[in-house]
Amino acid sequence: MSPPVAPPGWSRWLVPPAALSVHLSIGQAYAWSVFKPPLESALGLSGTQSALPFQLGIVMLGLSAAFGGTLVERNGPRWAMTVALVCFSSGFLLSALGASLEQYWLIVFGYGFVGGIGLGIGYISPVSTLIKWFPDRPGMATGIAIMGFGGGALIASPWSAQMLESFGGDSSGIALAFLVHGLSYAVFMLLGVLLVRVPSRAPGARGTARQAPTGPQVSAKQAIRTPQFWFLWLVLCMNVTAGIGILEKAAPMITDFFAGTSTPVSVTAAAGFVALLSAANMAGRIGWSSTSDLIGRKNIYRVYLGVGALMYALIALFGDTSKPLFILCALVILSFYGGGFATIPAYLKDLFGTYQVGAIHGRLLTAWSLAGVLGPLIVNWIADRQEEAGRHGASLYGLSFVIMIGLLVVGFVANELVRPVHARHHVPQPQEADRVQQQSESAQP
Repeated sequence: MSPPVAPPGWSRWLVPPAALSVHLSIGQAYAWSVFKPPLESALGLSGTQSALPFQLGIVMLGLSAAFGGTLVERNGPRWAMTVALVCFSSGFLLSALGASLEQYWLIVFGYGFVGGIGLGIGYISPVSTLIKWFPDRPGMATGIAIMGFGGGALIASPWSAQMLESFGGDSSGIALAFLVHGLSYAVFMLLGVLLVRVPSRAPGARGTARQAPTGPQVSAKQAIRTPQFWFLWLVLCMNVTAGIGILEKAAPMITDFFAGTSTPVSVTAAAGFVALLSAANMAGRIGWSSTSDLIGRKNIYRVYLGVGALMYALIALFGDTSKPLFILCALVILSFYGGGFATIPAYLKDLFGTYQVGAIHGRLLTAWSLAGVLGPLIVNWIADRQEEAGRHGASLYGLSFVIMIGLLVVGFVANELVRPVHARHHVPQPQEADRVQQQSESAQP
């Protein structure tokens, strides 16, 4: 499938909606928790078992983005969005079959493995295209698209809950909800497939990006040989681990913190807190990434990591004494979590150029795979051990918060060590990189 080239008069502002159609769809992953209670009840699962599809999906997201990044660069965004559509929708259809047959392994395989591949390819599908269309504002452009991944749960959570209420929480009701999800997301993602375009390479043609590639241009193969790549890998991993540590356990965490006070948190209020965190996650993706266009990528990550450590410290020291303080600090941390995802493609563009930036981004997302396991593991394992020792309330989380502060400090140091990429890693010149990429694309059927 050849990358579709923008015709004369094509507006670059049509590309972000195409990206959003994919990211709003695959952002459903953050709403998986809606399915956990009915699955546990209908299939007799434990909480750990019901989390497996989500965990495997995040692992496959990172792995498929890493291994598929070069193919995405080579074949273009329409091919990538098509693959994402087929895999993500098929994952739901397989899950529907698994729920209908009461075969949980098929749900894990469908949603986690097959759907997870769709998550990874879909996540990186528009990144390099957006950066090429918006070389003047790469942080804003990628922030708009990746905002959709953070905000997808705001749509999916109430929608999924309403379906389960209408269809029932038994295996047949869950199967029908999965089926509707798979078909609906296929139609919605198809809009992005049909709409997306790449900028024309013809000199002076309309429908081109605002400026030709400038600065260093580094291939994906060379990028992973640089210390800059691995410093950014650490930066992303530490920032995501800290954010997902709160996100994954948000409702029980705020309930535990204020269980022994005069103002305990109800189940409804805890659910509202989760919705607030999702909104902060989404807002941070566009707000902070756009800010990075003004103050620079290294400076914005100093904010994410340095202020993030301060927010964790405030929660650990004073969080159980002030509900507004707890909520405010958690919202700031989740805004940094979302902002970190949205800013990293622009950081990569600054260091490695636009040549194969999508493939480099895909390889970097393996940091997310590790963080998606590490963050929840730290918080849940320590909370379980503290509870076994007879502790309760905020004391369940004190040690895990200290660990999160330490991880953020590690990320802060890694960010400080980032320097411009040495010239020996550059392709000969930007024009040569462009020529090689054109040859690679023209060789495709």
